[in-house]
This record gives sequence, structure tokens and C-alpha cells, in this order.
Amino acid sequence: MTSNIRVIPATIQRTSAQSMNPSAKRRTAAYARVSTDSEEQMTSYEAQVDYYTRYIKGRTDWLFSGIYTDEGISAVNTKKRDGFNKMVTDALAGKLDLIVTKSVSRFARNTVDSLSTVRKLKEKGVEVFFEKENIYTFDDKGELLITIMSSLAQEESRSISENVTWGQRKRFADGKVSMPYKRFLGYEKGEDGIPKIVESEAEIVRLIYRLFMEGRTSSAIAKHLAASGIPSPGGKQKWQVATVNSILTNEKYKGDALLQKRFTVDFLTKTIKDNEGEFPQYYVQNSHPGIIAPDEFDAVQAEIERRKQLGRPVACQSPLSTKLVCGDCGGFFGSKVWGSNTKYRRMIWRCNEKYKGNAKCNTPHVTEDEVKEKFVEAFNSILEYREELIANCRLVQETICDYADINTEIDALRREMEVVAELSRKSIYENAHTAIDQEEWQEWNNGYLERHRIASERVIELEELKRERQSKSLLLEGFTQNLATCEKALETFDERIWMAAIDKVMIHSDGELVFGFKDGTKIIR
Repeated sequence: MTSNIRVIPATIQRTSAQSMNPSAKRRTAAYARVSTDSEEQMTSYEAQVDYYTRYIKGRTDWLFSGIYTDEGISAVNTKKRDGFNKMVTDALAGKLDLIVTKSVSRFARNTVDSLSTVRKLKEKGVEVFFEKENIYTFDDKGELLITIMSSLAQEESRSISENVTWGQRKRFADGKVSMPYKRFLGYEKGEDGIPKIVESEAEIVRLIYRLFMEGRTSSAIAKHLAASGIPSPGGKQKWQVATVNSILTNEKYKGDALLQKRFTVDFLTKTIKDNEGEFPQYYVQNSHPGIIAPDEFDAVQAEIERRKQLGRPVACQSPLSTKLVCGDCGGFFGSKVWGSNTKYRRMIWRCNEKYKGNAKCNTPHVTEDEVKEKFVEAFNSILEYREELIANCRLVQETICDYADINTEIDALRREMEVVAELSRKSIYENAHTAIDQEEWQEWNNGYLERHRIASERVIELEELKRERQSKSLLLEGFTQNLATCEKALETFDERIWMAAIDKVMIHSDGELVFGFKDGTKIIR
């Protein structure tokens, strides 16, 4: 029996260089993108928008449905491309039939993203036309061509990324310093490419360092800057504690630069990681003018380390924070509120460890007004001996805080390390080119390595001692300057003098307050 085959024609168009039904206009949108914010690229961007607007409107079988755009965005990953993502969302919601774009590389340089997006759109009946390659995604060979072109675009992106990375690392190796000037307080790019100090911003940096050495925490400094109406590096009114900490610890403020602190892990994800030894770093001394004197910067680093060891809190709401110490347990006093919901509400300061552990501290609570009043008395009592105190502080700075001998020893040790390193290199070279008894050679080389290790550890110890002396000298300098400028007795509490003069106030169980000044003077009240 002969089979009878009857053809039923397709009614839905799937290969759509042009529509089978001329009366049904396809809702068409274009996607335009440039990857940088340069003026030249922005001209290209504007040209793309203008071109595709006229191109779509010039087709009688297309209905113009808008232009989706991304400016200054890389195509490697689609996550941060808002215009692209909005276009895909609208297409999947049934608002578009056709998307026109310049090329596969404009669409995405990531093969996975490109194919997954095209497939999602295809499932919803939305086609993509890549003009440069003349590819329609509904064509039989469309996906194969897209895979090839996307792979080529991804490889091009990888090559560009590697070239940029190589260029950056070459600049690092050459000691060339760059900064994110728009968000880096105190500097602007000079005509010769070397960072140039912006004096108005540099004063803010110096203020931050001075407040810290006067005893303020990073939290208190952030609050002070915000209250003073000083904008943050990002132009915001509120300062973040992390921003203050970054300024206090960034070596660029003393005129040096540590290069390659971070690196990009993957060119596709653009993930950035701290360099923990994966790549070489370069420390450039005197790379640009410093805002903070090197001695002052080092003293601040020593003070940061000292506070960490003391376990001082990072936040404070009052100048008394981190200053009041329990005479029984050595813990800090903290503020406590009594009767918070009553008319008898009052704030007191009490040992934070008072009711912790088996032994209860016997130190009494104190009020802020009480401490401030007794401080005024204690400070005024030392003004009688102001000249003598200033002279003593200068003597301490010249003797105990002097680190010339430390510098001499450090220089000698570094010369020793250079000599030993050269001997080790020669030993390795000789071992590689001549026949030497390996046990004997190993003994020699281990001896060189041990000498280098001992010298290196001693340098670290001496540098730590030097920072401690620098910190002490800077603290004494602030104290003496306040004494010298305070010509008459205080009538009321002065927070600036309190922060500059007081190291700590020891509170004993009998109620005595021992004010410890930064020069070592102790006054009982």
C-alpha cells in the first residue's frame, strides 16, 4: 500500500533575517557599549546610539523599541552591566522580538555568558543579530558561529588583561608610583607624573595624625572630623573608621610607597586579592614628597601596636574613654547609665571588670564632672614647675628617646646582611659550576644563612625599639608644646590639653585619682 504524505507548512518564523509576514513588525532594540570613559570612546558610544536609532527606524519590518546602553563598562562579565541586564529582563518579559548589536565582542567577551544569554533569549523567541559577523541566532549555524567568535573575543580579552598586568608590574619594578587621586586625601597628580601635595588636604592628614598621638581613637577622630564639617576623601560628610585607619597606616603619607599590595586573581571575574606573597612587592623610599615626617609616621605605627597590646577599645564616645584605669584589676573604666528611664537618670564610670570573675573590684564609680574637675586641679598644680618640666622633657628626649646609636647598629647589620647574601650567592654559583663535597658545602651555606637570620632578627628588634623611642619622643613633644603655650591656669576642662597631657588616670579603692602625665609625672587628687 502506497503512503500518502501531505506537507503542512510552518506558520511560525524561526530563521529571521527577515519576517515571513511583512505586515507583522518585529519589536527591535539595540545594545551599545563602550569599555572606558575616555573622550574618544564616548564619541564611539554616541555614534553607536545614533547609528542604531536610524538603522532600526529605517527598516519597515522593524518597530523601534529603544536603545539599551552601558558606558565605561567591561564586557568580560555581565553582572555589573545594568543596561545589558535590563535589556535581557525586558526581552524575557516579552517586550522585545529582536536585539541588534554591533558584534559578538560588544555583547560579551565571556563565552559562557554569551551562550547562556543567547539560549535564554532563544527559548523565549527572542533573536539576536550581530551586525559585524552577520549572525542571526535563529539560523542553524548561529550558535556554532557565536561559540567561535565568543571564544576569540574571550581570548582577546585575556591577552589585553595580561598585557595591562605586565605593564603594571613593569611600572612597579621600575618604582613608578600611582595613586587613586580622586579618593586619596592629600595628593594630586603632578605635571611630571609624581604625586604632588595638596596643602589644604594635607592639613587634614596632619590633623588626623596629631589627634591620634594626643590619645584619640580612630572612632573619635572620625566623629571629630565629621563634627568639624570636613568631608571624607570620597566627599561624604560621615567618616568611616576604616578610612581613618587607612590614612594612619598608609606609608605613602611619609613619602614611601609599597607597590603591588593587591592583584587581580582572574580576568573574567575581576576578583582582587591582597598580595600575601604570590607576587613580588617593591618598597620605594622617597618616591614622592611626604606629608608626614618619617619619624612621626613610625611613631604612630608604634602607638598603634602599643594600643593593640593593651587591648584598648576601638570606639569611644568621650575623652575619658581608654584613660581611666582600675587600681585593683588594671581594667578600663567604662560609662554606665543609672536610672535610664527615670528623672534621676545619670551617667557614671565604673570598672568594666568589676563583677567579672570571683574577686570583685573594690574601686568606686566616678562621674565625668568629678574627673574633669580634679584634672583641672592636677594640671594647674604642675604649672608652677612648668619650666622645670619642659627642661626635663627635653632632656629625656635627648637621652632616653635618642636613637642615633640604634641607627648606627642597624646600618652595620644591614651591611653584614649584604655581605653574607653575596657570599651565599657566590657559594651557590661555585657549587653549580665545580665539583664540591656536598656535606662541606651545605655546612658553609647553612652558616651564611644562619648569620643572615640572626642579623635580620636583630634588625627587627632594633627597629621596634626605635619606633618605641620615636613614639615616646613625639608624645613628650606634644606634652611640652601644650605646657609652653598654656601661660595661665585652666579655669575649665580643656579636652585638647587633656588628650595631649594625660596618659592614664589610676582610680584606687580609697577613691584617690592618680593622674599620670605623659612625661611620667604623677599627681594624686
